[in-house]
Amino acid sequence: MANTNGRKEPQDTAAPEAAPEKEPVVSKPYVMPDDPEEGSVEALTKDVADAKDRMLRTLAEMENLRKRTQREVADARTYGITAFARDVLDIADNLQRALDAVPHEAREAADAGLKSLIEGVELTEKSLHKTLEKNGVQKLDPMNEKFDPNFHQAMYEVPDASVPSGTVLQVVQGGYTIGGRVLRPALVAVAKGGAKASPAAQDSEKE
Repeated sequence: MANTNGRKEPQDTAAPEAAPEKEPVVSKPYVMPDDPEEGSVEALTKDVADAKDRMLRTLAEMENLRKRTQREVADARTYGITAFARDVLDIADNLQRALDAVPHEAREAADAGLKSLIEGVELTEKSLHKTLEKNGVQKLDPMNEKFDPNFHQAMYEVPDASVPSGTVLQVVQGGYTIGGRVLRPALVAVAKGGAKASPAAQDSEKE
């Protein structure tokens, strides 16, 4: 800007000083009453309780897994031979048929050679059943017992008033169980038309 004398006065070129910046105000987060402040004793106690709860749940799951595995191993050991045992039952049936085919009179009148053969078949049958029992396979002998549809299969009925109705009068084919389960039901003939079993007898059979 020129003055009246024709000279230019120097201009002030310094930048104006900036106003000092204010520090941002950080508001403290609101803490819920049930959510203790991080790092506090309450927070650490809650973390410890949560960790203990997770540990107990994990231990419980591992214990359940261990028990389930034990059951599966036991079942595999007990019932793993089911298919093989069923095949062996055919051999037991054939041995029994061979013995039943020889009348009692023929055994008594047989010579020493035939008697030895019959005794050999009987010993083989006994040995086979012992081997089956050793592996958890038991033979069912329901003769004169009350018919049980869980273990027996009725083939026909026989009129007989001398015994309670439903009594097994004949075993057509022996049954077997494995580990308490039915491997093969016994084929039986049951009485029809006799007196019903007394309540006391029924209770004793249930026991």
